This record gives sequence, structure tokens and C-alpha cells, in this order.
Amino acid sequence: MTPAFGGADCLTVLASARAPRYTAAMTPSLPTPTRKDWLSILCLGLIWGGTFLVISLALRGYGPVTVACARTSFGALTVLVLLRLTGRQLPRSAEVWRSAVPIGLLSTALPFFLLSWGQQSVASAFAGLSMAAVPLFVLPLAHRFSDEPLTVRRAIGFGFGFAGVLVLLGPDALRGGGTTLAQLACLGAALSYALSSILTRRCPPVDPVALAAATLMVGAVVLLPAMLLTEGVPGWAGPVPGVAILFLGLVPTAFAALLRVTVIRSAGSGFMTLTNYQVPLWSMGFGVVFLSEILPTTFFAALGLILIGLAISQSGWRQAR
Repeated sequence: MTPAFGGADCLTVLASARAPRYTAAMTPSLPTPTRKDWLSILCLGLIWGGTFLVISLALRGYGPVTVACARTSFGALTVLVLLRLTGRQLPRSAEVWRSAVPIGLLSTALPFFLLSWGQQSVASAFAGLSMAAVPLFVLPLAHRFSDEPLTVRRAIGFGFGFAGVLVLLGPDALRGGGTTLAQLACLGAALSYALSSILTRRCPPVDPVALAAATLMVGAVVLLPAMLLTEGVPGWAGPVPGVAILFLGLVPTAFAALLRVTVIRSAGSGFMTLTNYQVPLWSMGFGVVFLSEILPTTFFAALGLILIGLAISQSGWRQAR
């Protein structure tokens, strides 16, 4: 499950992040992605594509709030240790914390819970495919709140992608029910990630490792009392769920949070959405191979429409550069 490529280079990107790198990302012009940025999103695509398989394994022994809480708590502890080892400090500016709190809620606490809760009722492949909706939500949000205009090309791409989301939900969504609520929870997580991406782009200049630590701490502070009130103190549920929940905190949460913040502040939220070409493909493949999930034909139709929409909208983004 750990990336078989680029791990050392990704860590180098994190370790070398300094103020000149991310303050440039705050300029009005769209930044130019570097070779390390491209390598980073390849790493993130593989990591996040496998996350939904690992969540399914963790849910075999733990409740959804516990899984979400463990992700943020283990992730926060890991990043705080890295912060100390590299001589960094948590943000001290009140302005930064005013950004870090909503980013933490929208990038960790809320989407982690929604995905864990939703995956109790839907296949991991569906959860992964729903993440392809993130760039669809980013398009209008970036137009309204950032420096990435919604051109005609991007609007057309949004239309194709939105059609794919409707196909993904299927006609049963009109009748409601538990499965539909779980599907909407996964899409709600996608919207939450999109909002956090825009907020991260607009955050005042700050060390990306410190920002990742702050946002994970926010998620842990919110989810820990929620877990104790609803599911109690967790015990050891066996090797598979136990290892899965540890993995979730260390790799797709701590490591990926650091890498995600670095890429957004270096290359922009629009570039970051390119990971979503990979995530649904990896999640569907992992679900079929390791969980024996049977994918309906609507999944492939939805995937095709969403990827077409992404291709059109991202083509417009590249031309606008």
C-alpha cells in the first residue's frame, strides 16, 4: 500500500519546504508546477486510492467515529514529532489559526467521519469514485473565492462531471434510503475537501508542515470527545483492523496531509485536483482485487463522464496558465 515510487523524493519536498517556496504561491498569478509537484501528486493518487480499502478493513473492528478519530490523532502525533525533529513550531499568528481551524474541520474531521460512516453501507470503490467530484466542486469555488476563473471550457467540463455524479447516484437516489444517505455522505466529503483546498490556498503564509500539524490537531480535538461520547474507548479489535487503523493515521493522513499542503501552496488548488484522475481508478482496482467488490456498469459510465469533465476543465486550466 505504500507508494513503490518517489517516497524519498516526496519526503525531500516536505523537508525542504521553506518560506520562499510557499509565499510565492500567494501571488495573483498561477504558479508553475515543478517536477517534484508532479511526482507528489502521483504519490498522493496511489495513497488516497488505497485509503478506501484500508478504511473498509478498519471498519471490520471499529466504529466510524473511532476510525476517523484514530486517523486524525495518530496523524497529528506523527506530524508534531516531525515538527519537533525539524526544528519547526506550531503557528503563533492568530490570523493563521483563524484559517487553520476551518481548514482542519473541512479537511480532516468532517470528511474522515463522512467517509467512514458512508463506507458502512457502500463499496469502497464508490467512496473512491466519489472523490473524483472534488475538482467539480473546486471549479465554481475557485472562481468565486480564488484566482482561477470559471471559463466556458471549465463550465462545460463541470457539466459533464456533474452528469457523471448523477449517474453514480443512480435512480434509487430519488427514493432515498440508507444507501442513498451513505452515497451523499461520500459526496459530502468530496465537497468538504474542495472547500478546504480553497481555504488552504487563501491561508496566510505559513510553514506547510506547521499548517498540517495545526489542521490535524483541530480534527483530533473535535473527534476525540465525539468518539468517547458515541463509541467509547476503543480496544484492540484484531490484527487486520488494528494495523489498518494505524496505517490510516500514518500514511494517508499524516504523510499525505503534509504533501497535500505543500503541493497546494506550491502549484495551486487547480493543479492539486489532478490527483482525482488517479484516485477512482486505484480505489476501484483495489476494491475488486482485494475486497472482491462487484462493480455495476453505472460505475464505469459515471467514471467516464467524470473523467471527460475533468479532462475538459483541466485542459482549460492549463491553457489559462
